[in-house]
Amino acid sequence: MDSTSRLLALAPYLLSKVGKAGRRDLAARLVDHGLDLRQVAVLAAVADLGPSSQRDLGTRLAVDPSDMVGAVDALEAAGRVERRRDPADRRRYLVTLTPAGRAALRAATRHADAVTADLLAPLEPDERDVLVNLLRKVFAGLK
Repeated sequence: MDSTSRLLALAPYLLSKVGKAGRRDLAARLVDHGLDLRQVAVLAAVADLGPSSQRDLGTRLAVDPSDMVGAVDALEAAGRVERRRDPADRRRYLVTLTPAGRAALRAATRHADAVTADLLAPLEPDERDVLVNLLRKVFAGLK
């Protein structure tokens, strides 16, 4: 077994390389929409969770608070989200999606689907489903 075979037997190495390729390809597609992957994650989280505080979003997405502020600031400047006072706690703001934010999320999702199709093209459709389901299971087990 040569060193390449040993290297290709390391799951963390393979996951890293495939993940980097996916992030690179998606980033290249998102740049035309003025988005990055963190901003897409914020849009998706707000779409799934409804209006949320920046702190809650940062916790759920495991994003540093200062990075979360930057992502929300950029989305707000682009008119994709709004910050509104939380009626239950006037000291905090809730991040809400705007129609432009929903449209941006739809476009980003289309690009992510295309990148996924390209990335997983060597697999049969049933293999893709199995891989994605296994990755979700591994993700759910992360600490």
